[in-house]
Amino acid sequence: MTTSLGRLPRRMPGWAKAVTAVVLVLAVLFAGIRLAVLPGIKDLFGTETHDRSGPALLKSIQDMSRYDAASGNFQVVVDLEKDSKYLPDAVRGTRTLYVGAGTVDAYVDLGRVGEGDVTVNGDRTSATLRLPHARLGRAALDADHSYAVSKQRGLLDRLGDLFSDNPNSEHAVQQLAVRHITDAARDSGLTARAETNTTGMLQGLLRSLGFKEVHVSYGA
Repeated sequence: MTTSLGRLPRRMPGWAKAVTAVVLVLAVLFAGIRLAVLPGIKDLFGTETHDRSGPALLKSIQDMSRYDAASGNFQVVVDLEKDSKYLPDAVRGTRTLYVGAGTVDAYVDLGRVGEGDVTVNGDRTSATLRLPHARLGRAALDADHSYAVSKQRGLLDRLGDLFSDNPNSEHAVQQLAVRHITDAARDSGLTARAETNTTGMLQGLLRSLGFKEVHVSYGA
């Protein structure tokens, strides 16, 4: 006598296993998101920030003899585009719109004043000073008020970012922003304001010491 055996279950094909695994992963992630919004459970799925930076090291100390007499605040919108000669922008090319805010100081270097640049009359009631012309310091970007408005990258550039150590680098637009701010500071009359302020400071200081006449001029 023979008995019929039930049909053996078929093995699940490989593609079905892959689909099932993806569905399970998505279900777990979805459940985690739902649980994260519940009171008291969201901390289980939150992130923590740890500052493991080392202590700041003092590299050098420089004595300053300059008088910072004026400071200008500037803002520039940088539109930097890099194209490829033979490929369309959608394939290769970048365009970054960046708002750069920064300051430039104007100063008079009092350390360059020599003995022959200061003359005082016999009764110490009149003084004449010859100072070097005011100069501009380096433009300093304000990180809290500088930001990228938009970034457009071609397909090849996006793929290259995957293998880059610093894919979101804004070094090029920051340098360009500093250059434009420096140019604007040169045309702003900031050095003239610095010389006027320095003259006023020295006249007030020397008059408080008993000088009745204080003459300040500027040379090379």
